[in-house]
Amino acid sequence: MSETAVHGEAVDWESEDEDSDDSEEEEENTSSANFDKDRHLVYLQMMYELLPYHYQSQEINRLTLAHFIISGLHFLGATDRVRLSVSLCFQFQLCSVDKDAVAKWVLSFQAFPSNRALLKKGEFYGFYGSRSSQFPIDENGDLTHNNSHLASTYCALAILKVIGYDLSTIDSESLLLSLKNLQQDDGSFMPIHNGGETDLRFVYCAAAISDMLGDWSGMDKEKAKNYILNCQSYDGGFGLIPGSESHGGGTYCAIASLRLMGFIGADLLSNDSSSSILDPSLLLNWSLQRQASDGGFQGRTNKRSDTCYAFWIGAVLKLIGGDAFIDKVALRQFLLSCQSKYGGFSKFPGALPDLYHSYYGYTAFSFLEEPGLSPLCPELGLPLLTSL
Repeated sequence: MSETAVHGEAVDWESEDEDSDDSEEEEENTSSANFDKDRHLVYLQMMYELLPYHYQSQEINRLTLAHFIISGLHFLGATDRVRLSVSLCFQFQLCSVDKDAVAKWVLSFQAFPSNRALLKKGEFYGFYGSRSSQFPIDENGDLTHNNSHLASTYCALAILKVIGYDLSTIDSESLLLSLKNLQQDDGSFMPIHNGGETDLRFVYCAAAISDMLGDWSGMDKEKAKNYILNCQSYDGGFGLIPGSESHGGGTYCAIASLRLMGFIGADLLSNDSSSSILDPSLLLNWSLQRQASDGGFQGRTNKRSDTCYAFWIGAVLKLIGGDAFIDKVALRQFLLSCQSKYGGFSKFPGALPDLYHSYYGYTAFSFLEEPGLSPLCPELGLPLLTSL
């Protein structure tokens, strides 16, 4: 399963058969000693022109794929070289930037209630992930099938933020009021109003959305904090749900959310642990143990190193002030072994690149302070630009 594959747009960080090699295509391992920025630009520009047929099954995640490309180009400092096509097919045009067209396209996915009374009926009015999940209103002007989703809402706002769109001009009232409908009694969040799972991914999406909009009225931060703390395991990491195995993605969602909500600061490790809401030394130990002998980071104990966890775990260490303990030389070498000769990054050395691992490869190199890349905002997983 592709790492961009989602169930209801929730990133499937690790498929159960991630260590198998039954049908995964491979390329000759021709790792470079340097970060090949020009080749990565070509790769992303190619994705603007025409996505490969492998992404047909990802149509439901159109905004997510656009986020990886647009934000990836910002990390590479090249968004002035391309413009997003607003066509309904999977194509992207290569020409001068048109940020107004990008903003118009993204905003066209926002859902709105036909009247304020509907906000009390439990639905969420955020952003759709694609046209295929965006149903038209009925003859009465009502939205009969509302499939807006927390993850696609995060991606929509991320794109707008990255291109410098003024988020204060967004009609966010219905979004924030209906965001409350997704928070459960235990503090967790569902991604969609009906039939969705609840775990730390969607707590993070809610926190990131609230932070980007500068308005926390849509969530109960104290309840969210308690849910997050209930997800911390005995070994210091965080599972996606209470009682589950510690996981790199879940740990990132927990720490980034607590940081965004203001419950922990950048000086977590230097503070008296007795006054902290979590055990920072145990978290540090678990996170550092995820760096494997090949230099890469693994998402869970006894798993293979994977490009994306260079961000998920590396950002955790950055957020708690423990990144100085990372073997950055070894991490860099692992990432370079996953750098494709076509541009982009693969999950493992020798595999073909994909947008998900490419994007988090760029965030990882930004974290490693690669020259020529925009700096990283670890809380949001976005380029930290003056326009942000």
